[in-house]
Amino acid sequence: SGPLHPAARECGAMMRDGEKAKHFIKATTDILATMAGRAITPGRPYVKKDQQAVGDISAIIGVTGPKNGTISVSFSFECASALVTGMLGDDVEDMAQDMQDAVGEVTNMISGQARAAIAENGLVLQGSTPYVVVGKGHEVHHITKAVVMAIPFTTDGGEFTVEFCLA
Repeated sequence: SGPLHPAARECGAMMRDGEKAKHFIKATTDILATMAGRAITPGRPYVKKDQQAVGDISAIIGVTGPKNGTISVSFSFECASALVTGMLGDDVEDMAQDMQDAVGEVTNMISGQARAAIAENGLVLQGSTPYVVVGKGHEVHHITKAVVMAIPFTTDGGEFTVEFCLA
């Protein structure tokens, strides 16, 4: 993982988000390697300025505790399809439904592992059941007004982005 996006360096509070980003990068890398046999490459974390989803299918998890917010993972259709194939092999029966299930499950696992690592630093957060939104051009509305940090990832099967917002 490289240095933070220049916009993230402008504010000292962002450095805390940069530390959290490291936990999300590790969780995402671990989960995708284990669940789908995919090697992934994280990009540079940046401050997201709009609500436009980066991908075509997103899972969003609400987070509560001393801080509240959201965690989301948005996949391109291509990447979600590759994820399903990596997880299920030839057992795919309904690609559309399997993509929704896989994106929700992977997001839940990334959220859980990242929240566990963050809890080791004293911040215990609970996560909701993920909900999935499908369609080109959809928006992800993070439930706080805090800065949204986004981490792009590339795989041999396509691209996806992890976002988190905690206030």
